[in-house]
Amino acid sequence: MNLPNYEFLSAPLWLITVLHLLTLTLHFVAMNFLFGGVIITLYAAVRRRWDDPTLKKFVRMLPSAMAATVTLGVAPLLFLQMVYPKQMYAAAIVSGWFWLLIIAVAIVTYYALYGSALNAERTGRISKAALALALLGLLYISLTYSSVFSMAERPGQIHSLYAQNQSGWMWNPAANDYVLRWLHMMLGAVTVGGFFVGMIGRDQPEVFALGKKFFVGGMALATLAGMAYLLSLLPYLEAFMHTPAIWGLTIGVLLSFGSLHFFFKRRFWESGLMLFVSMLTMVYARHTVRLLKLAGQFDPGSWRIAPQWSVFILFLICFVVMLAVVGYMLQLVFRSKHRPS
Repeated sequence: MNLPNYEFLSAPLWLITVLHLLTLTLHFVAMNFLFGGVIITLYAAVRRRWDDPTLKKFVRMLPSAMAATVTLGVAPLLFLQMVYPKQMYAAAIVSGWFWLLIIAVAIVTYYALYGSALNAERTGRISKAALALALLGLLYISLTYSSVFSMAERPGQIHSLYAQNQSGWMWNPAANDYVLRWLHMMLGAVTVGGFFVGMIGRDQPEVFALGKKFFVGGMALATLAGMAYLLSLLPYLEAFMHTPAIWGLTIGVLLSFGSLHFFFKRRFWESGLMLFVSMLTMVYARHTVRLLKLAGQFDPGSWRIAPQWSVFILFLICFVVMLAVVGYMLQLVFRSKHRPS
């Protein structure tokens, strides 16, 4: 009996790549709002930089941001596993217990965010301990993802680590592969968090000033971390310079700085659009780095294509409807924030 061959892509590689890059960027938008929002809110609560009603309103948005982050993270993870299943599963097995702990940590983080929101609603006070716990959970989840995804780009390292220990408690020892990239992403999240704080508090000078402070400071630090990460890719830098990704990265950097100009003028739609496109170019550049690291070991273009268009059409319909619903919900939220008391 011949077993069925499941080693194929159910859509052309270019379509899967486009959808992966787009959905991953949307996931990062939600994640940045959440991570940056938690940091800025915790800072404001400690320093008492906002009036309590404004701070309370922002804290109540964080559980929803967590839900959006998790939901929008499913599709890019599935698209990634569709093209790189062996690399992803092998890396996840080597760090199996760290990977599985993400579920428990995410649940605790959820409870911490909901606890902080409910406490703010009932008592008018912000639970700094709950926010700090949520921040620790987000740091663990993001660092674990960076470690495992980076390990998936080094099949030889996976083989070596698994040969040493099959317990599932092996952490990626090649910190230089992912720490700077992780730091760049976290500082970028602070930047985007500052943008959202400034946009939501546009009518309150103190809130807007604090959002601007984190927006500008986060972007400056994220730029330095990004340059350091780029220099750490020295073995692949020459090849990277000969790809379209270098032009995308250049455009992304220029758009990031351009978003500051429109932010200062309080033209948030233009600034936000520039930030989104900038993040998309960064995601594309990171995708290119993955291809360069796997060159000679795995070629995504070698997959057999056996389209299953009904599944993809269903996904696209649900995806577009979801974007419309989320857009409508955001419109209601931001409209209610500026409605007179």
